[in-house]
Amino acid sequence: MSRRMERINALLRQEISSIVASDLNDPRLASMITITRVDTASDLSRAKVFVSIMGHPDQKRRALKGLKSASGFVKRSLRPRLTLRSVPEIEFRIDDSIERGVNMVRLIDEAMAGNSPVEPDVDTLVGENGAPDA
Repeated sequence: MSRRMERINALLRQEISSIVASDLNDPRLASMITITRVDTASDLSRAKVFVSIMGHPDQKRRALKGLKSASGFVKRSLRPRLTLRSVPEIEFRIDDSIERGVNMVRLIDEAMAGNSPVEPDVDTLVGENGAPDA
């Protein structure tokens, strides 16, 4: 990805985050929403906006539906904030990487708290003739 596209994606992420946090008044968006990443097409025709939504699966579906219905408003709100000739079409998508990371850390913490270091079993390391298995 070119340096220009990286800057455009970062700018879009910042501005869309600001719009979602302060300008949208949809009750479906009551849960915590984080814009994690924006992938813009090279011709700037569309941008995939990845969002992390904290909450139950039903809350996530409602919030994503609210974001999708607000995509036109978000695009219109971006127009005066950007110096681009054209503002891309906005497509919101769920990104569950934050929740997967939190879950992974929880699993690691549980494993570390519940288990002491395991001593290797000598029988599995040494073969029948006393030589290490290869």
